[in-house]
Amino acid sequence: MLIQNIDFFFQHTRRIAQVNNGLMFNSIRELTIPIVVEQTGRGERSYDIFSRLLKERIVCVMGEINDHVASLVIAQLLFLQFENQKATINMYINSPGGSVTAGLGIYDTMMYIKPEVSTWCIGQACSMGSVLLAAGAKGKRHALPHSRIMIHQPSGGMQGKASDMKIVADEILRLKSSLTKIYVKHTGLSAEKIDASMESDHFMSADEAVTFGLIDKVEQPSIN
Repeated sequence: MLIQNIDFFFQHTRRIAQVNNGLMFNSIRELTIPIVVEQTGRGERSYDIFSRLLKERIVCVMGEINDHVASLVIAQLLFLQFENQKATINMYINSPGGSVTAGLGIYDTMMYIKPEVSTWCIGQACSMGSVLLAAGAKGKRHALPHSRIMIHQPSGGMQGKASDMKIVADEILRLKSSLTKIYVKHTGLSAEKIDASMESDHFMSADEAVTFGLIDKVEQPSIN
């Protein structure tokens, strides 16, 4: 039954790719998604590149994190858990951040599923992107040498009645407290240190992110 479900999934990857292209990968919306062809025991099979990566247990978080992106990433994480509860999932992140609640949905799913999630920063992992990067399994959080990582406190605009503005302000403070606890959990730093670092945009190089505790290792390019 699982094999049938997997076959059904890959038969619909072209339609999924259209969704990915329009929602998840906003920054590359106008680009053509490559199709790869491989030989199988039943002949040739073609995949869009992201579905082929998913087959290798690779999940991409690219561009702004919003509700659509979160839905797709969560669905992929759950699918990979049902496929194999022991094999590591690799999450590649290149994101400026986005919605805190959408990002927390991805974070909670990473904490919920049984497979370990290895995180990789390629390009940037800012704001909620840095939360997801830090949430990878201990010892399996990576960044490439020229990656940029940034943490800061959540922000939001508001207007209307004073009572409504207070409700929104209180919610932002609650989200800030939640993010502080997450960073404390995954970096080992004190809440005071995290809060001080989040007061304004705090950019880090990959090496600085190791020192801060957001990642475990900077991956150096191999020399042929």
